[in-house]
Amino acid sequence: MTAETPKNILFGAGTIHKNVTYTTGTGWNFEDSIIGATQGGSKLSIVPSFVDVEADGAVVLVKGLKVKTGEEALMEINFLEINRDIMKHALIGEEGTSEDPNFTVLQTKPDVTDGDYYDNVAFVGQTLDKRQIIVIMENVLCTSGFESEGKNKEAGVGKYTFTSHADITSDLQTLPVKVYYPKDTQAQTQGN
Repeated sequence: MTAETPKNILFGAGTIHKNVTYTTGTGWNFEDSIIGATQGGSKLSIVPSFVDVEADGAVVLVKGLKVKTGEEALMEINFLEINRDIMKHALIGEEGTSEDPNFTVLQTKPDVTDGDYYDNVAFVGQTLDKRQIIVIMENVLCTSGFESEGKNKEAGVGKYTFTSHADITSDLQTLPVKVYYPKDTQAQTQGN
């Protein structure tokens, strides 16, 4: 271990946000953008895909013959909290008409529309020395659907997968994913 070790350890479950923005002077809108409580943490994956070009005579992987052919970025989030917004996005659903005025009806729909995507979903974690690491994925769609398992004496935790998509007007070569990694000068309380 070195004196730098605490700066390089991500600790805790972090928080999950939707439609995060940064405004000069006020910072990130984390308080207003939290999606819901989690249990069991979350998993973030940003994975490139490759093709190895095979050349006669080469029986091992060869540097320079590996081609990046795409990438995938997703978050698997274990939501303890289930609210109307989470459920609507998981169903790829819409509000219907309820006979009972005490309920809102959510129902599936046949097509994905722009409103089914979150502008972005963000993971906000902290290092041991309290510096934030922020990962923001844009154009995010819940691709796992809705699943719930109720158990006696346990809270129902749903696992939802949110996947980033390129905008159709982009270069279609990379996903709109940004990792905000703290500079050494970042104040320990900065970012709220």
